[in-house]
Amino acid sequence: MVAGPPPGNAAPVKTEREIVRGRQRVRLTRLDQRWWPDVGLTKRDAVAYYEAAAPVLLPHLRDRPFTMKRHYNGPRSPYEWVKDAPEEMPDWIPVSPQPARSRGGELVRYPLVQDELALLWMLELGCVDLHVWTARADRPDRPDFVLFDLDPAGVAFADVVQVALLLRAALDALGLASLVNTTGGEGLHVRVPVARRQTYAEVRGFADIVTAALRRSSGGLVTTERSLERRRGVFVDTKMNGHGQQIAAPYSLRPLPGAPVATPLRWEEVGSALDPLAFTPRVVLKRVARDGDLFEPLLHGRQRLGPALARVAA
Repeated sequence: MVAGPPPGNAAPVKTEREIVRGRQRVRLTRLDQRWWPDVGLTKRDAVAYYEAAAPVLLPHLRDRPFTMKRHYNGPRSPYEWVKDAPEEMPDWIPVSPQPARSRGGELVRYPLVQDELALLWMLELGCVDLHVWTARADRPDRPDFVLFDLDPAGVAFADVVQVALLLRAALDALGLASLVNTTGGEGLHVRVPVARRQTYAEVRGFADIVTAALRRSSGGLVTTERSLERRRGVFVDTKMNGHGQQIAAPYSLRPLPGAPVATPLRWEEVGSALDPLAFTPRVVLKRVARDGDLFEPLLHGRQRLGPALARVAA
């Protein structure tokens, strides 16, 4: 994936590329820009990764309101969060108008990243990593998974692994299948695919009940302390289970050293040897070629939280 200097008398590598498919047109610029100099990866490598990953990535973006985390000059540069589709966005990228509580119910025109060219246009805009809602645009008040966000606070990643396994055991006991992925950082995400019948309040309430039980039984390993100064342990965050909240999509590159990818895992991989920074674009594409989409069950959740809540209340 890494583009080196042309050998011998070979023609120089072009720093721009234009893709035209029917009325869709994307112009990619500054492809030789060193986006991850620590590992020798350029913007061209990011384009190549997203093109190759598109068959497994796009189903997790499609039909979901997309929030643009727009970097000004590559992954090491400052960025801004943009919700409204910008004026320069081509009209072949659809939008989903959604009322924003932060704007008093005013409609926000969220882009929908439905295909590969829309994905590449967002990358050219500066969206290195990809953030979407936990619900789809046609039923924006009905999320289709529960999210548990596990982050270390003054503890080792091994403790995050331990909490993830405790959480999986608790969900298994409640009769709920779960999926796990690296975040590209030091944490893990555990997701419970559900039918699109529960409200955000119900999903968040369920996540809070399970997290509180984990905290009580973990011997101080799990914390729900929101103050950064007082927090220590593995913080289990449930606040992303809310209307308009956005999370990094599976297979998303992250703008961090080493170009890590938010990578779906098998539960059997979650153990003492797990290194979240080992999941580089090259590694992830090899995994996809071998395993396909490990998060495919997330696309058609049928689980309901009612029976699990009844067990908790019993």
